[in-house]
Amino acid sequence: MSNRDNDTMGVKPFERGGALMTGRRIYVDHSHLGRRVTGIERITQELFSPEALAPVQVHAVHARGLASMLVAQNIKLPVKAMTDRGALILCPGFPPSFFLSMFRGQVLPYIHDLFLLERNQDLNLKARLYMVKPFRRAVKTLPRFVVNSEYTRDCLRGFCRPDAKIMLYRPAVRNVFSLTPDRARARREGELRLVALGTLEPRKNLLTAAAIVSALRQNGFAAARLDILGRFGWGDEIHALRAAPGVHLHGYQPAGVIREVMENADLFISTSHDEGLGLPLLEAQFAGLPVIAPERPVFREVLGSSGILIDPENTGASAARITALVKSPGWREKSATKAKANLERWNRLAAGDRAAFIAFLAAFVREGAPLSC
Repeated sequence: MSNRDNDTMGVKPFERGGALMTGRRIYVDHSHLGRRVTGIERITQELFSPEALAPVQVHAVHARGLASMLVAQNIKLPVKAMTDRGALILCPGFPPSFFLSMFRGQVLPYIHDLFLLERNQDLNLKARLYMVKPFRRAVKTLPRFVVNSEYTRDCLRGFCRPDAKIMLYRPAVRNVFSLTPDRARARREGELRLVALGTLEPRKNLLTAAAIVSALRQNGFAAARLDILGRFGWGDEIHALRAAPGVHLHGYQPAGVIREVMENADLFISTSHDEGLGLPLLEAQFAGLPVIAPERPVFREVLGSSGILIDPENTGASAARITALVKSPGWREKSATKAKANLERWNRLAAGDRAAFIAFLAAFVREGAPLSC
């Protein structure tokens, strides 16, 4: 299906309540919302809500419960594409279904990462059964995508059509936990607190973070601890983490508890095998925390010069790097200054992305232009 097939020319817009109105509609898949709010849900709410995309008017497609979500994604959205051939369907959460991907020129997915294709061993059963095949089809056949980072864009190039268009739409970072960077963290001798945030699942590689803490405990920080905030997902790591010295599993917690734990931490650590973006690393910087992360392109992109990049497989060297940091004069103040500058840098990039994406959608609505990123 070509762009021309999906293009309705000559429709003149008018404004109502500050929103661009036209016969051409933009639908956004919100059917996956309503569960616990994790990364995908937050991005959908913050980047693809009607408020976020104003003044362009969009129509959110909601669902209640699992059965309703399946109906919305596999029947309701494809029917809208079929009956409204000038419409655009934004998919910021789950991959477009097989049926929706048939309307290629009308579908625009937001790609968070390529784990569904690259890390099958780390996926849970639901993802393997419901998401992998539709995602593979969408990535290989659709003509345009929106992505959350340069790293995701570069990874996507290895799977999508050579002529596919890819637009950056990086999320702005808010102080979602109301963190303060200047809170005093008095410590007794040998104490050091690290915090990690995210679902407990194999890709997060949290056993390596626990091993780094163990190395710290053996080399001058006998009371080093790791606080892990996030829902219990899948995999066998949870049992080993519960038994690891100095590791405290908090499970899924409200923002107030997360704020308290993070403001009492000394460092934020990620040892993920990979991420599409790693938004919690940026959010932790509102507390002025140094961020420890693997030496990988995505973390260099996100942290700039503000991060402490390590080789997670070398736990001894990683612990030594952390030790050198916290024993250097004025490390807390220097880290907070770097964190603030990095957040400002990232949010400038995100603001530019948002302006370009809104302009793209407005051109679609206003001019009836062929879709082009």
